[in-house]
Amino acid sequence: MLFDPIFIIIIVCGIVLSGGAAFMVRSRFEKGKKIPIASGYTGAQVAEQLLRDAGITDVSVHEHKGFLSDHYNPMNKTLNLSPDVYKGRSAAAAGVAAHEAGHAIQHAQHYFPMWIRSAIVPVANIGSNLGPWIIMIGIILGAGAEVSSGLGHSIAIIGVALFAAATAFTLVTVPVEFDASSRAKKQLQHLGIVRQGNEAGAVSSVLTAAGLTYVAAAITSILQLLYWAYRAGLIGGRRN
Repeated sequence: MLFDPIFIIIIVCGIVLSGGAAFMVRSRFEKGKKIPIASGYTGAQVAEQLLRDAGITDVSVHEHKGFLSDHYNPMNKTLNLSPDVYKGRSAAAAGVAAHEAGHAIQHAQHYFPMWIRSAIVPVANIGSNLGPWIIMIGIILGAGAEVSSGLGHSIAIIGVALFAAATAFTLVTVPVEFDASSRAKKQLQHLGIVRQGNEAGAVSSVLTAAGLTYVAAAITSILQLLYWAYRAGLIGGRRN
């Protein structure tokens, strides 16, 4: 199964999509780093300003190691920014910092898609790591037999359902990420942190590229889900 030409094509497509999106993010971020913002704020100050404007006082901003390792942790309410973003005074740094602050604002305002994403994290992690293996075990035990019932078929269905949860996670992540970017762009201009023109354009460019990485992940996961459902005989008829 792992050497099925269809499966290999899906994996290659996923690598191309994710690799292309990652390259675009890195390229646009590097270009955005060369555009200073007139306000002179560092990424850390940008994040703090957006949080204050939203009335959020229980989220702390920290520097985090790694290139573009930026993330918001809702468990301990920390906004973690990579060195280039935390200390940077560029359009790229402002955009990424504001985006992560957007996630903190989503959390504080109980943004529904974000709540859904958080709720399915446990089962999504299991589905992503174990789903395909459970499906293969089910197929080996007879999921592809002509009989539409049996232990193998039931196991395969469980595996597909688990992987579907992982796919659902990637799908709901897309609107969560684009909404955070939309909030970021609006607030940066509303607060006068970023000016129209090159500054705003660079912010939009970086955030759009970042959003496309999640689109690529969702497309790849959908293709894999369809493949596993096909192999388990859930679509396209039963097979050996």
